[in-house]
Amino acid sequence: MKPVGRFAPTPSGRMHMGNLFAALLAWLSVRSRGGTLILRMEDLDTQRTKPEYADTLRRDLEWLGLYWDKEMQCQSQRDSHYEEALNILGAKGLIYPCYCSRNRLHSVAAPHLGESTFVYDGHCRNLTAGERQAMDRPPAWRLEVPDKEIVFRDRLQGLYRENLARDCGDFILRRSDGMFVYQLAVVVDDAAAGVTEVVRGRDLLSSTPRQMYLQSLLGYPTPEYGHVPLLLSADGRRLSKRDRDMDLGLLSRTMTPEEIVGRLAYWAGLQERDEATDLQSLMHRFDWNRVRREDITVITNP
Repeated sequence: MKPVGRFAPTPSGRMHMGNLFAALLAWLSVRSRGGTLILRMEDLDTQRTKPEYADTLRRDLEWLGLYWDKEMQCQSQRDSHYEEALNILGAKGLIYPCYCSRNRLHSVAAPHLGESTFVYDGHCRNLTAGERQAMDRPPAWRLEVPDKEIVFRDRLQGLYRENLARDCGDFILRRSDGMFVYQLAVVVDDAAAGVTEVVRGRDLLSSTPRQMYLQSLLGYPTPEYGHVPLLLSADGRRLSKRDRDMDLGLLSRTMTPEEIVGRLAYWAGLQERDEATDLQSLMHRFDWNRVRREDITVITNP
């Protein structure tokens, strides 16, 4: 069966080389095997994302030659599908309303492995009907997770394991303002599109066990995952849109698409020198065994 992959950026600003690094590897992985690539805008948060950013992102990918198949998808237009999945979980008694404020969460929960992700303590899981009725704020909706270890082998990062109860706790599927969150939306969208492989940044590795658990509850297949290394600035920061690190708008003034693709391929370990190359020749010699596993420090000026 030919693979189905996807590139799913957040249209919150101009793409940088870190975004393009993941996009290129996702494109090469499916194209080298005659597969299909889907472009999806992860624009759930309408406060941070804008249609004009999505248009610019689409044009930038076309300028580089990273074409996709089928019509571009937008998560902001798929609330009914997420609602349906939430209702399925609700009918199984797996979700519950959570009234915890941000201040409470930060005051009682410990961050997971030094990150900004906090492990929820289950405070609202066993509230009585009367206690819930007395709350004066709309709830978020959380998925109750078991004391269970999820184990999978990532294409690049190797064996990865996480205990859902210990390492993340019951997690939110819908915020108190009604917005569906990434974990639910990405699972529903990947299943609907028939995605068989997910290539994305290593920063999303820890979210994969949560998504795999949701897939099992909803009866969805689990794609193969490949979490690619991050591009870091000299001071160890991950490249960001906010800081305009290696912004494609700036790079395109001095570099051709072939030079940008060649530099990304060089950083990935797919060619020995930082020199221009075309996508077709790169596609024909693509090999996951050559792709680097560790994060890559780069010079952030054009």
